[in-house]
Amino acid sequence: MGWEAWFTVAVVVACFVVLAWNRVAPDVTMAGGLTLLLVGGILSPREALAGLANEGMATVAVLYIVVAGVRETGGLDWIAHRLLGRPQSERHAQFRLMALVAGISAFLNNTPVVALFVPAVQDWAKRHRLSVARLMIPLSYASIAGGTCTLIGTSTNLVLNGLLISETGASQISMFELAWVGIPVVLLVILYFLLAGKYLLPDRLPAITRYADVREYTVEMVVEPGSPIDAVSIKDAGLRQLPGLYLIELERDGEIRPAVPPTELLQGNDRLVFAGVVESVMDLQKIKGLKPATGQIDKLGTPRHRACLTEAVVSNTCPLVGKSIRAGRFRNQYNAAVIAVARNGRRLRDKIGDIVLRPGDTLLLETRPSFAEQQRDSRDFYLVSRLQNSTPPRRDRAWIATLILGAMVITAAAGWLSMLEAAMLAAGMMLLSRCTTGRLARRAVDWQVLVVIAASFGIGTALQNTGAANAIAESMIGLSQGNPSTALALMFMATALLSSIITNNVAAVLMFPIAVATSTSFGVDLLPFVVTIMIAASTSFATPISYQTNLMVYGVGGYRFSDYLRAGIPLTLLVGVITLLIVPRIWPL
Repeated sequence: MGWEAWFTVAVVVACFVVLAWNRVAPDVTMAGGLTLLLVGGILSPREALAGLANEGMATVAVLYIVVAGVRETGGLDWIAHRLLGRPQSERHAQFRLMALVAGISAFLNNTPVVALFVPAVQDWAKRHRLSVARLMIPLSYASIAGGTCTLIGTSTNLVLNGLLISETGASQISMFELAWVGIPVVLLVILYFLLAGKYLLPDRLPAITRYADVREYTVEMVVEPGSPIDAVSIKDAGLRQLPGLYLIELERDGEIRPAVPPTELLQGNDRLVFAGVVESVMDLQKIKGLKPATGQIDKLGTPRHRACLTEAVVSNTCPLVGKSIRAGRFRNQYNAAVIAVARNGRRLRDKIGDIVLRPGDTLLLETRPSFAEQQRDSRDFYLVSRLQNSTPPRRDRAWIATLILGAMVITAAAGWLSMLEAAMLAAGMMLLSRCTTGRLARRAVDWQVLVVIAASFGIGTALQNTGAANAIAESMIGLSQGNPSTALALMFMATALLSSIITNNVAAVLMFPIAVATSTSFGVDLLPFVVTIMIAASTSFATPISYQTNLMVYGVGGYRFSDYLRAGIPLTLLVGVITLLIVPRIWPL
């Protein structure tokens, strides 16, 4: 290798060390490494920035907008509650999630699957008091493993199948031929986390579950007659699982019940009084079938899907101090409806309209988006702050968002459009149909993930152009000493190593000519080597930068670089053992 190759390897190693140190953000680290390769003359500006125009990165970016449309219309609630259901334990939750995601990923590209499930799993974990960090890596790994079961499960399989046809002229691998090894890999991944996930995955709970001294709101909600939670038990309606939220009492037909069992069936027009933290109060607003009991919401003159939640602290100069919310005609005065009230951590027993305001009371208001700007300098409030992601779901457009999502999946799976084309068309339809807005769509994109993906493409190009990637692979294959089985094992190791530092497609393409040369020199069939590369390139578990779904769950799960090394390296080795046991028996050398 020349100095360029050694310099590139040094930059890659430095990036790995900094990422493992976990003191510098991943996007800063990867962009810094790319900058060094650009300044060092290893990459041209076009090559360094090519990742920004990469189809995979652009697809991930557009999918964030598609998911935003599904989320803003309440479609994720259906995924969280209907598909994932109610887990009995952490292991049960992991099993349900991984089995479902792996099954879907066998037939759909795993990137949109993970993009759709990440926010749904966040909500699901919050409702059932599960650690998100115990679910996000299993989500990503299950989607990767599921993609190995069919020819269309991942783009790597399609790329290598095309290379195999062009090289040998043989017929393509059949749709389910890879299931011989793919299904055992899926079962291995699921069993691996069920048995060892407790020891390998971090237990990092959201702040909402760790702190008890946050301000506590009192909020009243009414069950809408004929809604999905009418005649459903409190537990099955999901009203017992929200962290930091307590059901104080239920009022039915004028009778107040202070201690309500979780098996109590809800009825239309039941008034429920909760006390809890603001995050869970916001979640209450998004449960279909519940609406604020204040009765003032419909009088604001603003459609609910355009309203938002705002916190305001009452000042001692507010003209409504000493008056009840109803008597002071709060809605008429400020064109805002009081949803909940917090006062020095105390639970307020009065109905919202009967609460007499005091200086320092924190009000949770449903307002127009412009309320915070209009009242920011008002002497009536000490502080006015709009809450992010607090807009009630626009459920009347949920069916539109679902149709758009389904059309995207079908057109991409059938091959009528590429994944990027289908995603861009779906994102445009989400905006045109007002399932989401331009402002929310821009905020939905995770730019940190996109920067890391784009930079990793540039670094992968440097490894390829300088010959460092080929040198690594050929040196490992050279250790086979004339044994085809050993060569197959080294082929898996080399591909897995390359996939952990460059994209899986690039690793697969780099390894294919080496596989051709190896099979020719041994006089054996090329197919087992190609299948081994398919599995090794796709099962990218060891690092967060090895696969884009790993990056998509990196920040959400609050992970560190070492978390992937700890969970991913043993799993990659186990997948290698399974692959090397099965492949020579199904596709003889």
